[in-house]
Amino acid sequence: MRKTVTRRSFLAGAAAGSASLFIRAGAAAQGRAEFAFTQYHNQTADSSLHKRLSEMWSTVRTETGGRVDTQVFPLNNNVTGSDPTALKMLVSGEIQFFTLMGGVLGAAVPVAEIQQVPFAFRTAPHAHQAVDGALGAYILEEMAAKGIHGFTVGAFDNGMRQITPVSKPIVVPADLKGMRMRVPAGAMFDDMFRTLGCEPVTINSIDIYAGLKSGKADAQENPLALVDGFKLYEVVKYVSMTNHMWSGFNQMAHLPTWQRLPADIRQTIDRNVTRAVRLQRADQEAANGRLRAELTKRGLIFNDVDQAPFRGQLSGFYKTWKGRLGAKAWSLLETAAGTTLA
Repeated sequence: MRKTVTRRSFLAGAAAGSASLFIRAGAAAQGRAEFAFTQYHNQTADSSLHKRLSEMWSTVRTETGGRVDTQVFPLNNNVTGSDPTALKMLVSGEIQFFTLMGGVLGAAVPVAEIQQVPFAFRTAPHAHQAVDGALGAYILEEMAAKGIHGFTVGAFDNGMRQITPVSKPIVVPADLKGMRMRVPAGAMFDDMFRTLGCEPVTINSIDIYAGLKSGKADAQENPLALVDGFKLYEVVKYVSMTNHMWSGFNQMAHLPTWQRLPADIRQTIDRNVTRAVRLQRADQEAANGRLRAELTKRGLIFNDVDQAPFRGQLSGFYKTWKGRLGAKAWSLLETAAGTTLA
C-alpha cells in the first residue's frame, strides 16, 4: 500500500484516528492519483470477483480523470490470518476496501450473521432481493455504527452452498454425525454444523485444499464455483446438493476514509459498485449453473438432498439465533424469506 501523505491529509487522518486516506502532494500536476487505495478479497486471481473488482476500479480511475487509483489484491494479498485479519485491517484503515461474507463479518458487525441463516433463501436471486432491500439496509446501519461503510447494492455473489465430502455422500442428517466439517471463521457456521452433529473445523479459504488433502477435514461446504476455483475436485469425491445456505461478498469501505472523499468521487464509486455487483452476480449464477455437468466430467459424484430433515433438526438453532440477532433483524429476514424460521 502506498503511503505518500501531505501534511493536510495527515492532520485530517489524525483527527479521525486514522491515516487511511492518502492524498499525494502535487498529484494532479504530475499526472498521479490523488487518492491511492487498497482493495482486498479472498477469491483467486482468475475468479469473477477479482475480474469485476479490477474492471470496476479501472473504470473509477477513468471516470475520475485519474484521481482515484486502487490496487486489487486476490487471496487477501496472502496476509497471515486471511479474512479475520483483513477485517481488522479494514476497521483500522490499514486497507480501505474489502469484500467479506456476512458470517465472517459478524465478528465485527454481529447482525451481519443473518445473511447466513440456513435454508432462509431458495436461490441466489432470492437472497439478492433481501440484501438489496430492507434487510440489507438494516445491516448497513449496523455496519456504519462499527466504522464500516457498506453499499446499497454491494453484495457480490458467492452462491448457494453445497457439501462436498471426501469419502461418502450426505443423504440424511445422520450422515453428518462425527464428520469433521471445514467451516469459515463464523459463529453461525460453527453452531449450525454442531447442531447437525458435525465437528466443525475452522480453516480459511486459501487452506481448504490442504485441509481436505491432509485429513484435517472430512468435508467442506461452499458453492460449486469455489470447488472449481480452488480445485477442490482434486481432493473430494462427492457433492451433496443441500443448498443449505446462500453467501455473498459484501463490498465495504473504511468509513472515515469514505466520509472524507469528495461527494463526486463517492458517487462515482457507488455507481460502479452497483454495476460491478450486478455483472458479477450474473457471472456467478452462470458458473454455479454449468459446473454440475463440468465437475461430473471431472469425476465428482452428485446427489440431490431433501432439505426437510435437516431443517427439522434446526428448530432450537433458529430460536437461539432469533434471540441473538434481535426481533427486528429476524422479522426483516422472515419477510424477505417469505417464511417463518423460528
